Amino acid sequence: MSTAGHWFHPVEPSDEAETRLFLLPHAGSGAIIYRDWAELLPPTIAPQAVTLPGRHNRREEETFEKWDPLLDALYEAVVAEIDDRPFAFFGHCLGAQLAYRLTVRLAEDGMPAPALLGTSGWSPIGFFQPTEEQSRMPDPELVEWIKKLGSFPAEVYDNPEMLALVVPALRADLRVAAQYVDDGVTVDCPFVSYGGRSDPLQETDDAMTHWKDRGERYLGHREFSGGHFYIDQHAAAVTADFARHLDRLTASVSG
Repeated sequence: MSTAGHWFHPVEPSDEAETRLFLLPHAGSGAIIYRDWAELLPPTIAPQAVTLPGRHNRREEETFEKWDPLLDALYEAVVAEIDDRPFAFFGHCLGAQLAYRLTVRLAEDGMPAPALLGTSGWSPIGFFQPTEEQSRMPDPELVEWIKKLGSFPAEVYDNPEMLALVVPALRADLRVAAQYVDDGVTVDCPFVSYGGRSDPLQETDDAMTHWKDRGERYLGHREFSGGHFYIDQHAAAVTADFARHLDRLTASVSG
């Protein structure tokens, strides 16, 4: 099976779409968080959601537990997948971290830049960062802890079968996130941020304002009612705003 068959859903983007959009999920999750986006986005944009090893159709694969190997593998998968069409990244929480660092890595290697970077539910300053010790808590304590944080969709907690699938991947992703070190690096492409007004993972009220210092082409922040998973209730508004920016940017490039 090709690399794309492992990492991306759907495996092949629409041939008719003019722009590709790689969607990166939050810790412990996979492509399912973006299950409605294909219907919400205009046909000009072809979304492909990333599934990391150790979950969903990749459940039998070993999870990554270190930041650098995960970013390296994801970077190789994306580089092998991009074609001559413009592309964009959108990530939520851990996915936002990965999307941001993928953008930085592409620039460092002299590769094409995304037409637009979208970050949701995370900021490099003022946001909760797990520790290695927290990732190793016993299952009952871990579940209670993430409940209080609001760092997973509510329906997961009452489903033992779903929890059994989620917890191992979540532990691995928490260990990955615990290793992240912010270096203040900026991006050259346009970027935009999104967040929930009551996100309990925001440790300071001004957390999302720090994105403005990460590049000269910042398009601003959109805030919505709700907590960390505001994105579930506001998917239509988020996709509409992101697509508006993306269509304008890609039209200016092609024009």
